[in-house]
Amino acid sequence: MTPIDPMLVKSLEPLTDEERATYQWQMWVPDFGEQGQQRLKAASVMISRVGGVGGAVAYQLAAAGIGQLVLAHAGRVKPSDLNRQLLMTHEWIGKPRVESMTRRLLEFNPRLKIVAVDENVSEANAERLVKQCDLVVDCAPLFPERFAMNAEAVRQRKPMVECSMYELEAHLTTIVPGQSACLKCIVPEEPPTWKRQFPVFGAVSGTVGCMAAMEVIKIVSKLGEPLVGRMLRFDLRTMEFRTLKVIRRNDCPVCGQIKAAP
Repeated sequence: MTPIDPMLVKSLEPLTDEERATYQWQMWVPDFGEQGQQRLKAASVMISRVGGVGGAVAYQLAAAGIGQLVLAHAGRVKPSDLNRQLLMTHEWIGKPRVESMTRRLLEFNPRLKIVAVDENVSEANAERLVKQCDLVVDCAPLFPERFAMNAEAVRQRKPMVECSMYELEAHLTTIVPGQSACLKCIVPEEPPTWKRQFPVFGAVSGTVGCMAAMEVIKIVSKLGEPLVGRMLRFDLRTMEFRTLKVIRRNDCPVCGQIKAAP
């Protein structure tokens, strides 16, 4: 399988003494080391949206030392956000979500660069948002957003980590244009019963968010084996985990004509 490398043309900057001290323990991971940390520092990752799932992704990537996050999430903090959205606080109810997430992430990692966008992904802004990143993480609850992001990630040949959850179930896969099934291959049409509001525990959204963050770390640092061509599905009610193959469709209107990178 062709290695995933979203940053072939980027030069890697040396780590500062502060960065070495902060990330020392994770640099002990075999096959990661200082170069893996440098690759995280050089990377820009887009996340949409930054709620229960996306907030966990952003938090763990900030902890790991990612260089830049492009965060797209419209609206203001509501009380119903606070059972799962770890980047939102009670004192921020009624205020813009992007301001709360930016404040919380910079308190945790002041070296992090953040592009905060008070918008949800749409066909109108997907190109602009995806252009600012090396890799996309799809945490949006609505399929029009997810389809717009998928189409643009495929068009720009950028990997996308796709994750979602419902009640106590979740799934996770990594899409590489020209190499694996895209979201439109997996879900050709928007499910008619899918709704914006759904049952959720923060522990479930946090679990899949942490796993998605690990997929990003693996892709950027070239560590381990990402879920390319595979989907992880799990049910925390029974603690059952399964990995399924996902097949790329040659007739897919989004990725069917895309060839694998040389």
